[in-house]
Amino acid sequence: MEEDKTRFPILNTYVNALSMDETVNRVEKMIQVGKPVQHVVINASKVNLMEKDAELRKIVNDCPLINADGASILWAAKKLEIPLTERVTGIDLFHRLIQKAEEKGYRVYLFGAREEVVGEVRRILTEKHPHLIIAGTRNGYFTEEDEPQIVADIAASRADMLFVAFSSPKKEYWVHKYLEQLHVPFVMGVGGTFDVVAGVTKRAPEWMQRHGLEWFYRFIQEPRRMWRRYILGNCQFVRLTYRYRAQQYKER
Repeated sequence: MEEDKTRFPILNTYVNALSMDETVNRVEKMIQVGKPVQHVVINASKVNLMEKDAELRKIVNDCPLINADGASILWAAKKLEIPLTERVTGIDLFHRLIQKAEEKGYRVYLFGAREEVVGEVRRILTEKHPHLIIAGTRNGYFTEEDEPQIVADIAASRADMLFVAFSSPKKEYWVHKYLEQLHVPFVMGVGGTFDVVAGVTKRAPEWMQRHGLEWFYRFIQEPRRMWRRYILGNCQFVRLTYRYRAQQYKER
């Protein structure tokens, strides 16, 4: 296998130092090859989970394309002297890929969130992208017994892209488990993206996005639910970064 010169080790994982355009081009090549690929984005929360969960760490690190979703990853890259200059957030990549799918006739499948939410996402995307081919939708509420039929339905849809709107680490585990059976060239976990597209939750204003403050906007929306992830989690991530930096200096 040819070495990927855009891929760098960072903390307990890897990241591809790609722009949004370069990422979209890489995804197109994956679709053309046709071999099922799992895509992930990383942020402070996921890195923290991976530090405790060896199986999740292996799943993520086996993915051939890993983008930096969080401003925290850019900050850590700077501390660790990794040439990463741009975030490729999951929600922005989702929108770019939907646009590309309409242009190229790629078939997309939307999987996850509540039934009314995924239905609203379908309506909004169809209205905005009239030539988009939505091969199917399915809500994210199911039992283990439902999974074989869900996998069969997705495979039968002949989708080129599958967007899975579960939280981490559920989406990474689920996609990894069924990747080969889905027969979809590009499978991407999109977390809460469907809720944002449907208007259930709001995304941070652009100025906050530009300054890496999306996490703070999310925190002030639901402080009781999010304080552990963002306050304790961010402190844990900072400690982890400095630990890896100290280790990096020792190895020089």
